Amino acid sequence: MLTRRFFRFLDFSRRLLALSFLPALLVLAAGPCRGAPPAFAAVTPGQVLTFPRDYGAHPGFRTEWWYVTGWLKTEDGKPLGFQVTFFRSATGTDRANPSAFAPAQLIIGHAALSDPSLGRLVHDQRSARAGFGLAYANTPTTDVKLDDWRMLRGPDGSYRVIVKSAQASMELVLTPTQPLLLQGRAGFSQKGPGPAHASYYYSEPQLKVVGVTSAAGAAPRNVSGTAWLDHEWSSQALDPAASGWDWVGANLDDGSALMAFQIRARQGGKLWAHALLRDRSGKITQYTPDQVEFVPRTQWKSPRTGAQYPVATTLVTGTTRWEVTPLQPDQELDSRRSTGAVYWEGAVTIGRDGKTAGRGYLEMTGYDRAMTL
Repeated sequence: MLTRRFFRFLDFSRRLLALSFLPALLVLAAGPCRGAPPAFAAVTPGQVLTFPRDYGAHPGFRTEWWYVTGWLKTEDGKPLGFQVTFFRSATGTDRANPSAFAPAQLIIGHAALSDPSLGRLVHDQRSARAGFGLAYANTPTTDVKLDDWRMLRGPDGSYRVIVKSAQASMELVLTPTQPLLLQGRAGFSQKGPGPAHASYYYSEPQLKVVGVTSAAGAAPRNVSGTAWLDHEWSSQALDPAASGWDWVGANLDDGSALMAFQIRARQGGKLWAHALLRDRSGKITQYTPDQVEFVPRTQWKSPRTGAQYPVATTLVTGTTRWEVTPLQPDQELDSRRSTGAVYWEGAVTIGRDGKTAGRGYLEMTGYDRAMTL
């Protein structure tokens, strides 16, 4: 009996140490520092993205995320928005540290459901050091795990997404219907006036979704819909002069895909911007910073954080004006227990010439305080 209890205690301790995110525990577990901090890989133009290798993790870069958002419909026709993001973050821990407890890589997960019947976003977050088979981001293909949360790309290109949470549970299958979309210049996505601030970035728009969700402890519901997946990795994406960004990814009803973002300056105004439209024939149109504008239409102030967000906005790309309208105003996600950020991440409709043209997601960061990666 004592032996069984002892080994149960060891298993409990192993899981606690692997999943804990307390800074003091990280320092103790990592042991003494050996050598200089790691030098992270740089994002440079002209690098050719190679698949399937680049579906997987890039541990030599400081920051990476797999990000999927979409619109779902329940069997009775009610709309839902969903978001699942897995982050991999390399720390300054010496990679030569032999300790299995050294926090060289951190895995963070965010999950959210936007259900208008609840009137707000429901979400959860988790974080852990990579290791012990409990948390990892693998390299051969997309395979990210955080305890019982997972995103796995199959041999046929489909993704299985599993999130188990009392707040926002999902088990979804995402199936590609279109080719990959390389953002920026062949996957090199500049994020500021200088090319040093950039990421490698590709998208998979128009993913077909089927599965099951449940929000805030409610009974599971069968759902279907359409999603957008982003994968980015970088070591220095944001210019020090940046305060945050606004981003839209939209699956348009005619089969087109629209992505646009602006980086806002700390002193106000636009520091950088870019947009891309791939029409249903596959033709790609790129928009330069001076051709992209986010013009606020409706402001919403969070009763929890006091942050004020332009939840309805007009997106201008060249000569086209897109009306971005939220599924519901309260889609704020407080992730201060994991990434440290407060941001608005919500399902939106996309209008053009007064008619609904598609559905997507709007992300806004840096409205609570200046964003850092």
